[in-house]
Amino acid sequence: MSKMIAKVGLLAASCALLASCASVGSVNDSVAQERAAESVPPTPPEWTSVRAKLGDVQVGWIAAFEDPVLVELVEEAQRNNRNLRAAAASVRRSWALARQAGAPLLPAIGASAGGSRTEIVDGPGDANSFDAGIQVSYELDIWNRIAAGEAAAIASAESAEADYVFTQYSIAAAVARSYFLAIESGEQVSVARSVTDALTEIVRIVDLRYRYGFASAYDVSLAKADLQSAKDSLAAAQNGQIEALRALESLVGRYPSGLLDTAQTLPIQPSPPAAGLPSELLERRPDLIAAERSVAAALNSRSQARAAKLPSLSLTGSIGGASPDLEDVLDPANMAWTLASNILAPIFQGGALDAAVDAADADVDATVAVYADTAINAFNEVETALDRGVYLRERRIALETSTAESRNALRLSNLQYDEGEIDLIDVLSIQQRVFGAESNLLAIKRAQLNQYLELSLALGGDWRGTSIRSEISE
Repeated sequence: MSKMIAKVGLLAASCALLASCASVGSVNDSVAQERAAESVPPTPPEWTSVRAKLGDVQVGWIAAFEDPVLVELVEEAQRNNRNLRAAAASVRRSWALARQAGAPLLPAIGASAGGSRTEIVDGPGDANSFDAGIQVSYELDIWNRIAAGEAAAIASAESAEADYVFTQYSIAAAVARSYFLAIESGEQVSVARSVTDALTEIVRIVDLRYRYGFASAYDVSLAKADLQSAKDSLAAAQNGQIEALRALESLVGRYPSGLLDTAQTLPIQPSPPAAGLPSELLERRPDLIAAERSVAAALNSRSQARAAKLPSLSLTGSIGGASPDLEDVLDPANMAWTLASNILAPIFQGGALDAAVDAADADVDATVAVYADTAINAFNEVETALDRGVYLRERRIALETSTAESRNALRLSNLQYDEGEIDLIDVLSIQQRVFGAESNLLAIKRAQLNQYLELSLALGGDWRGTSIRSEISE
């Protein structure tokens, strides 16, 4: 019995040793990185935007708004978003396939056992037969075909994982944008309501002045027409607010009731984030990492397809015994072992193997092209967001000045109107300027917050400021 166990152990150890010797390796990651980098146009040492802030890219950009309600909504969306759950499942599946692809690099060991009984219908001669054995099989990965397949599967899993991370970032930014829109919509409702209230008071005053002969019917009609226009704008703003709230609730996974509570005013914009360097973007942004890993997967798949055209060598071994008595099955006198090898060389398969290589070549070219396009788009997003930040700051300064001056002009016009120096139409015109400037200023404030989000997302900064890995296993 001990000799049998020793022989089985020797057979398994021999196969494992051959496995370690035959597995040479796969396409190196640096090869994939170089192939991907070659497809990207030369990048400048710094961003071309003159207002780019030097330093490390900021992480935790959701927390930077210092709004606990926003943080809770983003975390809720991360838990409930269906697309994110599907992406997490895709990551788990990819890693399972990677383990499956690497399994043939180790010997396959199986056990078998059986028994039978033969009885003569009429007469002596009944017999029992029992057998048991262990089988070991292994394909020598001489040409690195299996290892390349495993490397391709691992790279695909890493690509899926990076896509999952970028989806997390995108969802965080989408929730924040919807949140800011909901807040701005509420503030726009307040502006529209102020316009309505002001015009309601003007209509009352004009009616009173008309009764005493100090205003004309033209003034009354004009004031009432403006009031109805203001009521229309108020209704539109209220509808926009409820739609923004429903969209935000849907995004975080709630029933779209339109009853979600938000802050009453837009948060203060954080200071502009540092932009790092263009060259660092390729190594930090998750969608670029995913694209580069796809290139690595395609290169390894091509190596696998090329190796499939070469001969394969397999080893098989078995040890077992047979006996009419169950207790004697493992008796060394009833046992035997075999060791065999097999070489299989493809000769003619109708061009299938060549076609597989051609398809793999095409996949390499396609993934490289996708990587280049993704990189250029990423650079464009950063440069555009940086420039947009410059012009939004200039526009905000102009609108803040315009709003202040318009309010002062309205104050003076009301005094002049009370003294009879100007007509009501002049007062109404200036009043519309005030409310228009206030509305535009709100829109610019939200645009600045969105620009901060867009730049942080484009730079590949982590929205949480912690590890980019999430609960994929959930």
